Amino acid sequence: MADPIVQQLADFTACDVADALLKLKHPNGGFLAGITLWSPERQAGPAKIVGPVYTVKYALNSDPAPKVDGHYIDTIPAGAVVFISSPVTPNAVFGGLMSTRAQYRGAVGTVIDGRLRDLQEHRDLGYPVFARDVSTTAPQEVVKVVGVDVPVHFAGTHSQDVTIQPGDYIVADLNGVVVLPKALAAQAIPLMQPQVSADEQMAAAIKEGMSFVEASKKFRGK
Repeated sequence: MADPIVQQLADFTACDVADALLKLKHPNGGFLAGITLWSPERQAGPAKIVGPVYTVKYALNSDPAPKVDGHYIDTIPAGAVVFISSPVTPNAVFGGLMSTRAQYRGAVGTVIDGRLRDLQEHRDLGYPVFARDVSTTAPQEVVKVVGVDVPVHFAGTHSQDVTIQPGDYIVADLNGVVVLPKALAAQAIPLMQPQVSADEQMAAAIKEGMSFVEASKKFRGK
């Protein structure tokens, strides 16, 4: 059964979602700074992913938490966005075989708070991957998976401090990655279409010579 929230979000950009979350006073509009699109193209093309979050938590091998049995890639739900949380390391935590399996399982894309490798393999699959950067090296010498489908922490730039819960929604495109908390979805979604319509009217008026200030007052009411 299709997720009605995903269906409603399909028409909106990551910026639209962030704007709605700002109106709800949600920090940074849900934006995860520093994570950008690497596949199918590098910050180009129409790639966009929308879906509920399926989280994967990596920790350093020195962490006392036990390693998760099996492999998270074999339990990804169809329609999910895989979100991988990793300590800062030069090693990658997601490679081409992972995309191959995730795509088969029906994942809509992967967002990595860390590095990916096998970049061309992801691109050959046409599988969307957002990450901080690339690497050549596999993860096992430095990190292990200690949690799957659990709350994860995102410590971004500019003193960001975000907890991402399983089942929150991710909208990611060329603009960046935004997390829409599940608890705020019902309040945020109705705000999106009116603001999009107002911006479209503003754009049309500005193209005809209206000043930005005047257009903003007329169509945004501010």
